[in-house]
Amino acid sequence: MRLRSIAQALQLELVGDGEVEISSVSSIESAAPKSLVFVEEEKVLPQALCSQASAIVTSDFARASTSKPLLISSQPKLAFSRIALLLRPLLPVHGFIHPSAIVSSSAEVASKVSIGPHAVIADDAIIGADTIIGAGCFIGHGVRIGSNCELKANVAIYPGTRVGDHCIFHSGVVLGSDGFGYVRDRDTGGYEKFPQIGRLEIGNSVEIGANSTVDRGALDATIISDGVKLDNLVHIGHNCHIGRNVVIAAQTGISGSCVIEDNVVMGGQVGLGDHIHIGEGVILGGQAGVLPHKVLRGKGILFWGTPARPVREYLKQLAVLARLSKK
Repeated sequence: MRLRSIAQALQLELVGDGEVEISSVSSIESAAPKSLVFVEEEKVLPQALCSQASAIVTSDFARASTSKPLLISSQPKLAFSRIALLLRPLLPVHGFIHPSAIVSSSAEVASKVSIGPHAVIADDAIIGADTIIGAGCFIGHGVRIGSNCELKANVAIYPGTRVGDHCIFHSGVVLGSDGFGYVRDRDTGGYEKFPQIGRLEIGNSVEIGANSTVDRGALDATIISDGVKLDNLVHIGHNCHIGRNVVIAAQTGISGSCVIEDNVVMGGQVGLGDHIHIGEGVILGGQAGVLPHKVLRGKGILFWGTPARPVREYLKQLAVLARLSKK
């Protein structure tokens, strides 16, 4: 695309030659002719200007630089991401169902849906327009999937699950599996399965990383709200309610019946016990642990350690322990 067209499409301010052609985005280190890079810090600008990139997405501080065309944005990294989507090649042909796929006669498959080799679409499933079902996927009885979704290879969606529009599920994702719920027989000491007959509801624009699992509710629903982003190897237990725009990094485990309010951020390997309530905007640092039935509140506050507590308090305690150990 020409730089002028990109600026118009994303309503960015153009400084310099708008006829420059852009065919890719890249890091500054790997920039080549016709590539676009982004700069958010002024100290990095000289490196970008000396690179082979044909243009730069940056902020007002770079406006005086004229050696390369600029796209000015208050959020350069976000603009860069959106440009990458504009330049991304189209996915394979829509509307093709592979001959080896098994699609139930009672399933409703909308227009321009692609279904890959050996995928199985069970009875009464509904798949929205322009959705891509990868090779080896299983879509269970009565599943509802919205439009413009993409399921990579070998995604399994258990019966009754509901999925919104514009979702991406990477390979190995399992949605709607039974929760870890058992009742102990005090007479025998054994465990018997508690009914796992609830459902899983996933909102719009949700992305779930490879080999992650989200359990259905035991009797009611597990809910994943709009805009949630889960990394690889994340587990969410039954009856959880995950709010809008929550971001959870890899190897995090969330026990059953937890409530995570909007805009929470969790680092890698965070562990949550059952029936925890995390307030809006809380940040949990990597490997933080929260004990069952606890409530954490404080928008923008970073919690760390096990049991998790505000990072300043945690670091003070570590300093005290260090002094005591020296004595």
